[in-house]
Amino acid sequence: MSRDKFAHISLAQIPKILTLLDRNPHSPTYGCFDRNFWHYKIIDFPSGMAQEFVWPLALAYHTDIPHNPYYQQSAICQWVEAGILYAARSAHPDGSCDDYFPYERAAGAAAFSLLACIESYSALDLSSYEALRFFEARADWLATTNESGRLANHQALIVLCLELLGRLLQTSKWERAKIQRLEKLLSWQSAEGWFWEYSGCDPGYHTLTISCLARIYQLWPDEKLKTSLEKAVVLAAQLIHPDGSYGGEWGSRNTYNFFPHGFELVGSWLPLALSINDRFLKGLDNGLNPCYEDDHIIGHHAWNYLLAWRSYVPDRPPQESDLLAQARQQRLWLPEARILIERSGNSGGGEAKGVTELYLAVNKGGAFKLFRDGKLVASDTGFSVQAIVNGKVKNAVAHLIDTYQHQLDDGEIIIQGSLGWAKHVQMTPLKLVLLRLVMLSMGRFFPNLIRKLLQGMLITGKQNAPFKFIRRLRLTETGEWQAIDELVAQRWDNVRSLVIGVDQTSIYVVMSRTFQVGQLQTGLDLTTEVRNLKAGEALKVERML
Repeated sequence: MSRDKFAHISLAQIPKILTLLDRNPHSPTYGCFDRNFWHYKIIDFPSGMAQEFVWPLALAYHTDIPHNPYYQQSAICQWVEAGILYAARSAHPDGSCDDYFPYERAAGAAAFSLLACIESYSALDLSSYEALRFFEARADWLATTNESGRLANHQALIVLCLELLGRLLQTSKWERAKIQRLEKLLSWQSAEGWFWEYSGCDPGYHTLTISCLARIYQLWPDEKLKTSLEKAVVLAAQLIHPDGSYGGEWGSRNTYNFFPHGFELVGSWLPLALSINDRFLKGLDNGLNPCYEDDHIIGHHAWNYLLAWRSYVPDRPPQESDLLAQARQQRLWLPEARILIERSGNSGGGEAKGVTELYLAVNKGGAFKLFRDGKLVASDTGFSVQAIVNGKVKNAVAHLIDTYQHQLDDGEIIIQGSLGWAKHVQMTPLKLVLLRLVMLSMGRFFPNLIRKLLQGMLITGKQNAPFKFIRRLRLTETGEWQAIDELVAQRWDNVRSLVIGVDQTSIYVVMSRTFQVGQLQTGLDLTTEVRNLKAGEALKVERML
């Protein structure tokens, strides 16, 4: 059955998670899930985020499904407890942990791993004073820390941690902090329904925030929270693609994330949420799930899918396409998110012939995905130029977040502006040494400042490049989209390569740049087209999509 798809995908990750784990009880790093640290010894500190992997193991232990070799295996309990205790012993004295550099004190890693440890501790009915003392220290730190940037999913995780731990320890010491953080989180929800993630709306992280808020609402029913969840779910119904895939380069953080658990919880009182999951399950059946099987991000979806399996609502809407058809608009313009969704025909189920659905990010230069008859026909991240500047190869792209000029008429979309220099910053031995020296001296006292500086270098902001673009998309009478792209350069003789990309992204986001089969499409190589162009002349490309 479709429900079991959630469990099968997650259980397939357990062997790798166990390989990442130091399972030797006589090892000084017993319970550590960062194999690069304990086994390869190629880094000098363990990532605190890795201890989140205890939760998929604890859930696998309880998942009664055929061919689950981990069900009720005592070794799993021992390894989960070891993972929790290693999280405690590898944490800083204040309960915080690091993720990417020493003394980082990363709120996201601390919240993800604390939530996993609390839930695993409770699920396996463990008893450890050391673990409980660690939970309290980390909760104290999370309750008072304020990271740079607006990351709604982190706030939601922290609120959920404080709520769960308050119940486990039977204390109200974090009640005020919990309420204040929830109010901050709800204030970060746009009137359009989405939650802020750095510079805008990311559909993928939106579902993680829904997942956390749905669990909070289950524990702590509140009308304001219910209203927020309903707005968020109604928006998600607009965002899921007709083939069941979700997200991509038209979101603010370029992720293909989809966290289904919250939709099962909300689905008990809002059937539309179940229709969204059913559409996503259809995509999983067709192999459209992205790959998150690397050493750092394998855990998030593994536990969330198993929770969705556990909370699966058996009484589903009879035809998922009908509810989505009623919810989905022919044209949805989100002016604050600067996202446009344009549908032609009866697009609710994605089955009618000639139906097109366009998902386009105005704030990313018109990056889009286009579907016809429920199938992906075009994925486009706009112009990407490799140019020689002062002897160095630099990359100018159209998909950096900006307030591009735009005109949105019936059947025609125009977006124009400047390309921006992509941020392809790499670490070098010297940079790593300098970062270590900074963090081992003054940086350890100002980790949030260091984080803010790194965010500016790797994620936020845009420096204009000497290339101007105009993107026009026109809906023809036959229902096809015509794309007309123009690019003007101050000079063309220094251009080494020019393409219109399929899935190119140029900001650093941990959960982005995962593989998904839609990326097998090839970009459009225009390098030879610019060889004879003179400075100030325009390259013009017309396509039927």
